[in-house]
Amino acid sequence: MTTTLRPEGPETPTAAGGRTRRWRILANGHQVGALRTTSARHGNQLWGEISELEITEGRGRGRGTFGALAAEEVLRHWDCTRVDVVVPETARIARGLAATLGYTERMRNLGKTLTAPSALPAGLTAHPIGAAEFPAWIDRAAREYVHSLMDSGLTEEQARAKSSLDHRNVLQQGADTPGVALRRLHNGDGRATGEPLGSLWVNLHLRDLPDGTPLAWVMVIEVSPAHRGRGHGRALMLLAEQECLAAGVRELGLNVFARNEVALRLYTSLGYRIVNRCYGKPL
Repeated sequence: MTTTLRPEGPETPTAAGGRTRRWRILANGHQVGALRTTSARHGNQLWGEISELEITEGRGRGRGTFGALAAEEVLRHWDCTRVDVVVPETARIARGLAATLGYTERMRNLGKTLTAPSALPAGLTAHPIGAAEFPAWIDRAAREYVHSLMDSGLTEEQARAKSSLDHRNVLQQGADTPGVALRRLHNGDGRATGEPLGSLWVNLHLRDLPDGTPLAWVMVIEVSPAHRGRGHGRALMLLAEQECLAAGVRELGLNVFARNEVALRLYTSLGYRIVNRCYGKPL
């Protein structure tokens, strides 16, 4: 039996400076599945993504493996330097296939439906990050993000390109960007005095879920090195939930890098559950 890949339609450009195309997976000319390849520009590099992969007939016959390898060949032809794939937590077979094909788990998407807000621990207060503080704060946040991306498997060039793109796209107006909450956590009675305990950046409406429900996203949660291990990460997450509920948003998500076991334990203890796992490998 011969398995082949055929275009379902033409290539179309993407807003991220790349292209996307959907393909049919055929066995002896009969469609048994489909996939989509997508590329995006990150600095001087193109990254690829297998953004859809479904086998509709004949599972267990290696057709998923064929589809993934064929998608990688397409992305190489598009001059992509790496490939990523996001796999739902419930798709156990797909997660096993990713591991078999040499993909490394880079991060996890977690989510939670919010109900009533919880108060911050006694003695802690939150303050907005203003225009004067913003440049130094965003520089430090970007450096930390680059280090985390490199720990997850990206090269330094890839990490710097992605960090620059992510921050530029979301914080286009700096501290005054609409729809975001930029906060610092302090000890005290309401006055921002002394070194901050940590900081928080929440995008209050990242996108709508398929049912139209707005989804917020934790972009940065950072505890100052001198204050770690004292529960301030938990306080910052409670603050993130307060900000979302105040904005009328009840679905909150975040990324956590796969090696960050401390953060994973914190988010699990707060009721967050794994939604997707993100895998990648160089091409």
